[in-house]
Amino acid sequence: MSTKILIAFYSRGGSTEALAKAIAEGAKAEGAEVRLRRAREFCGPEVMAQAAGWQEAADRMNALYEAPTTDDADWADAIIFGTPTRFGNPSAELKAYIDSLGGLWFQGKMNGKIGSAFASTQSLHGGNETTIVTLYNPMAHLGMIIVPTGYADPAVFKAGTPYGASAVSGVSALPTPDELEVAQFQGRRVAQVAGKLRGA
Repeated sequence: MSTKILIAFYSRGGSTEALAKAIAEGAKAEGAEVRLRRAREFCGPEVMAQAAGWQEAADRMNALYEAPTTDDADWADAIIFGTPTRFGNPSAELKAYIDSLGGLWFQGKMNGKIGSAFASTQSLHGGNETTIVTLYNPMAHLGMIIVPTGYADPAVFKAGTPYGASAVSGVSALPTPDELEVAQFQGRRVAQVAGKLRGA
């Protein structure tokens, strides 16, 4: 039976989505079964209208990806959380999903699952590393086994961080090939570690 990986992410403009897709490619290359899920907005259209293209991008991505559920987390051997940074922290949309996992935590169902994280910023030094490390805190509380990228692949010496894949989008650019290479490596690494823990 293949390793099961949930990639639960929030993306507003598409940069975090692109990293999520690259991570999925890497995990699938290791034979993993992957679920890509996008966390949903909980603000109204009047707020979304203040940022050009937000509503349109949300509609596009919501048509492609289901919202993550607690059943997805229960199903998964590994969960990789992805988010744009919000003042050096995860987005509220992703955090709301993580907060919904309390019931699984109470039942002990999150213990021993692999956890990993990735992030994107609009500006250089915009908080990718702090955001990823911040996501390690709830993983520890949930009883997950945290798997960072480390410098375990040459790609990480060119882009990303030793904590997880990352991208700097500027105003509208998508991740670079080097950033996507780190994301693919992260997917492979998580799938490999999860597979070893499962005895696959």
